[in-house]
Amino acid sequence: MLSKNITLQTHVDDVLGLIEAEELNNIVLVLHSYAGMVGTAVANQLGKDRIRHICYVDAVVPKPGEAWGSAHSQSTRDQRLSAAAATPYNAMPAPDPTVWGLAGADADWVRRRMTPHPAAPYADVLPFDTQRVAAIARTYLSCTAPASPTIDPMRKRVIDPQFWDGAWLPNSRTIEVATGHDIMVSAVAELSSILLDCAK
Repeated sequence: MLSKNITLQTHVDDVLGLIEAEELNNIVLVLHSYAGMVGTAVANQLGKDRIRHICYVDAVVPKPGEAWGSAHSQSTRDQRLSAAAATPYNAMPAPDPTVWGLAGADADWVRRRMTPHPAAPYADVLPFDTQRVAAIARTYLSCTAPASPTIDPMRKRVIDPQFWDGAWLPNSRTIEVATGHDIMVSAVAELSSILLDCAK
């Protein structure tokens, strides 16, 4: 249920609770968009003993102490938080899926399922140990047609030899797919093939 009390830690606890309840191990952790924040926190807690591979799907890859919105422009941050403040539950309105290259029936299908997003996680900072997360094999899946402007800073990070003080590039790879941000809708076969490869 939508609430002003939902934070980044709420989402992290939900994922950790599922993993523990289902007694999951050897996990391929798939993180789309904002979930890069959530999954990085989960990986930091569980480590490589429980997580086999992390696949960041056009996702946020934070630096320690950053929030989801830290790499966004000031105008984007202001617009999102202002829109959220105007709602009863401090939630950011769902964007139009056409901005991710979806059209027709696909855009309509996604639009029917999108809901406002709690705003508190947008500003919640995440402390974590880069070395601990980097010890897990990682794939960054970059969706480039059209490329989401708020994800563009991440595309630069994951090819930067200095990112995470040099810990990111080893044990990681980047794959580009010429599709939009919602690859799970627009390029199902390509995404499935990449995820199956991550599970090998």
